[in-house]
Amino acid sequence: MMQVAMTGAGGAIGRVLRPYLLACGYAVRSVDVVPLTSLGETETVLQGDLRDPAVIDRALAGAQMVLHFAGTSVERPLPEIIENNLSALHQLYEGARRHGVRRVVFASSNHAFGMHASGKLLELDAPYRPDSLYGLSKVWGEAMSRLYWEKHGIEGISLRIGSALPRPTETRHLSTWFGEEDLRQLVRCCIEAGDVDCLAVWGVSNNTRRWWSNDAVSALGYRPVQNAEDFAGTILAAAASVDPVAFFYQGGTFAATDYTSRKGLPGG
Repeated sequence: MMQVAMTGAGGAIGRVLRPYLLACGYAVRSVDVVPLTSLGETETVLQGDLRDPAVIDRALAGAQMVLHFAGTSVERPLPEIIENNLSALHQLYEGARRHGVRRVVFASSNHAFGMHASGKLLELDAPYRPDSLYGLSKVWGEAMSRLYWEKHGIEGISLRIGSALPRPTETRHLSTWFGEEDLRQLVRCCIEAGDVDCLAVWGVSNNTRRWWSNDAVSALGYRPVQNAEDFAGTILAAAASVDPVAFFYQGGTFAATDYTSRKGLPGG
């Protein structure tokens, strides 16, 4: 039975994945800073801070795969971002070295690319354009995935998560929505795939208006089935006015926050 360690197991994505991974037959070690209750015989739970190597060792002992969903997921002051998204990730990768972990699936984010214009279709090799300190930390995380593959042979998949929600609720989500069914499917593809070396994949559903293309990693086996367009009528009928910066950039409100550029927006 494959042993999968999952950090951030008490978060929104972790709560979706825990029962699914157990139903798929994996042995799951669920880790978070908050206490968790085991959901089944093949799940063990661990509470602790990932910046502590001792916690990392307990989390990764015997694991073949790590799903890393822990960390700060919104814009916060830089010291917090550094501790939770940089230092903790470094400890995780060092632990993966110690314990011979085969692969790390890293929760990257669309916000590493949020200063690209809305409507522009991005391939997987699109240049980074972070829209926030949070987005910047995900650029660093993807680079760490590359470093540990090149120097230590730890396979890495950077999962560039869009708007992971039960359903889309605003106009931007018509392009960025990542439905729960597709989330579960993609994570399982990341676990079950053969040799992957180091790659990235957009975490997005099969939205008619999507801004990101996964064509380059079709061999991963991900075939999204959900489409935000099914909710378009309701969303567009209730659409409120949007900040012009948030409307223009793919990062939405992340891009608009603390935006002081004097270059102006096209058409503005």
